[in-house]
Amino acid sequence: MTSNRHELYARRFEQVFAWIEQHLDSPLTVEQLSEVACFSRFHFHRQFSQFCGISVSRYITLMRLKRASFQLVKNPQERVINIALDAGFENPESFSRAFKNTFGLTPSEFRKDPVWVDWHVHFQFPGRENQQRLKNMDVKIITVEPMKVAVLEHLGDPMHVNNTVAAFIEWRQASGLSDCSTQGTYGVPWNDPLTTPGPEFRFDVCGELNPKATGLVPENPQGVISKTIPGGRCAVVRHVGAYERISDSVYYLYRQWLPNSGEELRDFPVYFRYLELDKDHPEHAQQTDILLPLK
Repeated sequence: MTSNRHELYARRFEQVFAWIEQHLDSPLTVEQLSEVACFSRFHFHRQFSQFCGISVSRYITLMRLKRASFQLVKNPQERVINIALDAGFENPESFSRAFKNTFGLTPSEFRKDPVWVDWHVHFQFPGRENQQRLKNMDVKIITVEPMKVAVLEHLGDPMHVNNTVAAFIEWRQASGLSDCSTQGTYGVPWNDPLTTPGPEFRFDVCGELNPKATGLVPENPQGVISKTIPGGRCAVVRHVGAYERISDSVYYLYRQWLPNSGEELRDFPVYFRYLELDKDHPEHAQQTDILLPLK
C-alpha cells in the first residue's frame, strides 16, 4: 500500500473512531460504522480487527468503559447506574460485569482506588496512527504573562499522574485558592514519558492561584506548593481529543513546525493548558492548548 493510500485508509478509520466516541450512548452497529468509513459491510469487521487489533464490538465496549472510568473518579457522588447508562450500557449489571471482567475490579472498587497503570494497558491499539490528522495544525505565536500557580509535583510512573491529579483536585476543593471554573489548569511535563524511565518521570499539576491569594501556598496534607510559570513568547497549538493522545500534537510541534519556523526554544519545557475542565465534555471534544516556549 502506497503512503498516500495508507493515509487515506487510516483517515477513514479515524472517522469511525470519532463517530464511536461521539455516539457511545447510542446503539452502534457494524452496518452503521461501515457506512461512516465507506467500506463494505461484508468486510468491515475483518478490516477493523486487522487495523485496530481487536474486534469492533470489543473496541466499542472498551470505549464505553473508558468513559465510565473517568466519570467514576471525576464525579464520586454520581450513582453508578447513571454512569452506566450514560456510557451506553443497558443496565448496571451488564456494566459491572464488563467492568470487572476487563479491569479485575468492580466500578465501586475502582472509584475508591483507581489503578491507572493496569487500566491504561487495555487502551493500547497499535493500528491507530494519528499522524495524518496533524499535518495542517494551526500554530500561533503569542506572548504570555508570568503566572503564579499552585503545584503538586508528580515523580514516578506517568501512569500514576491521574492519582496526583485527584490529590490536587482534593486540595483545590478544600483550599479555595484555585477554582478550576475561574482559574486556569496547567500541566508541565519535565520529561518525555516515552524516553524517561518511569521512576524518573516528573510532571507538575498546576492551578492558577486566585488573584486574592497572597504569599506562598500554606502547608497542606497533599503537599501542594507555590511556583511561577514564566512569561514570554510561546508557540501554541490546540489539541482536540483524548489527553493520552496529546503526544501526537506535541511531536508535530517539534518534528514538523519547529524545524521550518526559524524559531529557537526558551529554557522551559513545553506545557499544557487544559480548557473547560468544569464542563462535562466527551473525550473527542476535550481541548488542550500546547504551549512551546520560544526565545
